[in-house]
Amino acid sequence: MNRRNDISLLPYNTFGIDAKCRSFAEYDSPEELGEILKAWQGKGKMLHIGGGSNLLFLGDYDGLILHSNIKGIKNTDDGLLRVGAAVVWDDFVAYTLENGWYGLENLSLIPGEVGASAVQNIGAYGAEAANFIEGVECMNLTTGERRTFTNAECHYGYRQSIFKTPEEKGKWAVLYVNYRLSRTFVPQLDYGGIRAQLERKGIALDTLTAEQLRQTIIELRQSKLPDPKVQGNAGSFFVNPVVSRQKYEALVKEYPNMPHYEVSAEEVKIPAGWMIEQCGWKGRSLGNAAVHDKQALVLVNKGGATGQDIVRLCETIQEAVRTKFGIQIHPEVNFI
Repeated sequence: MNRRNDISLLPYNTFGIDAKCRSFAEYDSPEELGEILKAWQGKGKMLHIGGGSNLLFLGDYDGLILHSNIKGIKNTDDGLLRVGAAVVWDDFVAYTLENGWYGLENLSLIPGEVGASAVQNIGAYGAEAANFIEGVECMNLTTGERRTFTNAECHYGYRQSIFKTPEEKGKWAVLYVNYRLSRTFVPQLDYGGIRAQLERKGIALDTLTAEQLRQTIIELRQSKLPDPKVQGNAGSFFVNPVVSRQKYEALVKEYPNMPHYEVSAEEVKIPAGWMIEQCGWKGRSLGNAAVHDKQALVLVNKGGATGQDIVRLCETIQEAVRTKFGIQIHPEVNFI
């Protein structure tokens, strides 16, 4: 167990915001978390964080920051992997391939920890964590109750889960996530230029390996997304909006080259990054906050930006998209 007071949160958020917290506690087991919760009872607010890749601190946090140090990967039966919430997500993906478990290749290099994968329902290149999660073991931060949520009980949707709803947000700490994978490699290639990249690399589809697909996904991500260790960011800042087909059909008459993804017979997803770029914001700055020059969906800290600087840029972009397209885009990042 690691307990400290009045520490900088700079190492615990990828945006590089140098906020502080009143108290910080890192635990190595569910039992230690229970002890911390009992000791903190009645002393103020608390916030459980993972790798900090989806947070934006707007100022100092006058309360307790909790962070898991529960690690380890255990194969409980054929295809079911029980993974500690503090395992780095991409380390887990690498582990699965090294041990002959398949399915997570397209989710390579997503920042953050395994616990957050179950909360955010992380996704990329046509795959989502929810497709592989069987159960999420949690602890109630108020009562100390332990509960395992089944996949169905998590109510997964696009970047959504029960853990993000107004009723449950901030209520649960993820302890372990149970992933069910396959021993058979079935590549998913129909998204985000994967096939084109494989062709450029001279890799034939009939001999494609899982490791080759993983490395291709990593190359694609690195070509578009900044490394948070070099330039502060939280990855995709905005959620791609889902609009009615009627709204999409009206817009495509004006913007015939508008990219889109079919959601259902009634709904269509439009890339927020494309709309931001059409509004002229790709590569532009507002003080020390900027839109990444290779991917307009990403906001970056050029150095010394505060959380308020990032919010000001966010709101300016939202207004530009709303004015041009009549669509409200929402942050995927949590403002703290």
